[in-house]
Amino acid sequence: MTQHLARAMHALEANQASRGSHFYPRFHLAPPAGWMNDPNGLIFHNNLYHAFYQHHPFDESWGPMHWGHATSPDMVRWQHQPIVLAPGDEWDRDGCFSGSAVDDNGVLSLIYTGHIWLNGQGDDSAIRQVQCLATSQDGIHFEKQGVVLTPPEGFMHFRDPKVWQEDGSWWMVIGARDDSDRGQVLLYRGASLRDWQLDRILAKAEPGMGYMWECPDFFAVGNAHYLLFSPQGIQACGYHNRNLFQSGYLRGCWRPGQDFIQNGDFIEMDCGHDFYAPQSFLAGDGRRIVMGWMDMWESPMPSKREGWAGCLTLPREITADAQGRLRQTPIHELMSLRGTEHPVLPCILENQRQSLLDCAQAMELELNWDCCESHAERYGLRLGAGCELFVDSQSRRLVLARRYPDEQLNGDRSVPLPERGDLRLRIFIDRSSIEVFVNEGEYCLSSRIYPQQDRQLQLFADHGRALCRGGSLWMLNDI
Repeated sequence: MTQHLARAMHALEANQASRGSHFYPRFHLAPPAGWMNDPNGLIFHNNLYHAFYQHHPFDESWGPMHWGHATSPDMVRWQHQPIVLAPGDEWDRDGCFSGSAVDDNGVLSLIYTGHIWLNGQGDDSAIRQVQCLATSQDGIHFEKQGVVLTPPEGFMHFRDPKVWQEDGSWWMVIGARDDSDRGQVLLYRGASLRDWQLDRILAKAEPGMGYMWECPDFFAVGNAHYLLFSPQGIQACGYHNRNLFQSGYLRGCWRPGQDFIQNGDFIEMDCGHDFYAPQSFLAGDGRRIVMGWMDMWESPMPSKREGWAGCLTLPREITADAQGRLRQTPIHELMSLRGTEHPVLPCILENQRQSLLDCAQAMELELNWDCCESHAERYGLRLGAGCELFVDSQSRRLVLARRYPDEQLNGDRSVPLPERGDLRLRIFIDRSSIEVFVNEGEYCLSSRIYPQQDRQLQLFADHGRALCRGGSLWMLNDI
């Protein structure tokens, strides 16, 4: 272990011993202590799932980026492994930024961005970003191989490589910002992981579509290709793009050696308060799975008081519907966390509340509402005093609202109600998060929540009558 890795591990172990747990998740992947952001290098390799992630082990705030690491047999139960990358070499002195993992003839290989500030830490007016390689023989310990790609002329922000193999070649997409402050994704083709040539600009921002496109991913589902990325600099408009930074996708057609022909507008991938930098990978059986960072830049993070910050979303299977929109559904392996099933009986609520659970902190809930037969102004689910998931009958939207004024966390996120009358919800509640899947993944809303003592879960209807067709509730086991 290098000196930089040894220092990082020593700090992490010391901080883990004093980490608090009131908000620490029971069934989501979070750092042992310290800071976590983007998922990196998600891969199924040698019958084991690997999740690497951006990590600052020295304290609970963002700092020089390391790569944390966890492994799992099923994408559900994770075991923390030693930190695999620490900054400090000439090409990554100020950070080992985001990237991906591939199997190169049996060798687990990481491709990541080496970051250097040229005018001092935190000054993004002058940086150098290059793509680097690290390899492992055992999947746990990695050896840096140095720089394999430098940016083309006119690009300073040049990061987050996602690499895959197709048509007899290696391919890489990289997020970029040109000298006109226009976000774009560059496509490279490689004869090996060390030999890369610029193929073309895969996509670039139209006016208003952002000054930087981070964390790109590019994959096929069905008959279409999807460019997934996190644009910075999009202005909110109505119900759309309400977070500081967004994550979403463009749909289109692509073949190796050809342009990416877009078909349609940018679509947000998750409509909650906290979702960024999603990355996809293939499960052992070929399913396309995605995980994201369940936090948002420059938002309050109350877990910092406990010595940690950040967690990843649950793994979600990606499919495409008949219109080509991506749907996300929780992987079926998550059902293995379920304890005893508790039925939620059908009921009619009229200006009243009905308790489901006294203390909701690790649970899954399936719930069905009949919107055609429900006429209350607001009806849905309430968690403690700070979180509500409800139908607003006047706007015809499903709203996820959080109200934690002491934490400076207030605001609503929402999605349109389905045209048909049934609203089917699948909801996962952890100690400090809620993930909502609407009508088999037509929409998703992921948000961090911070209840203190009151975690009572209730159904409610205000100013009228609502028909709940029932469902099921499960307490979930720890991972």
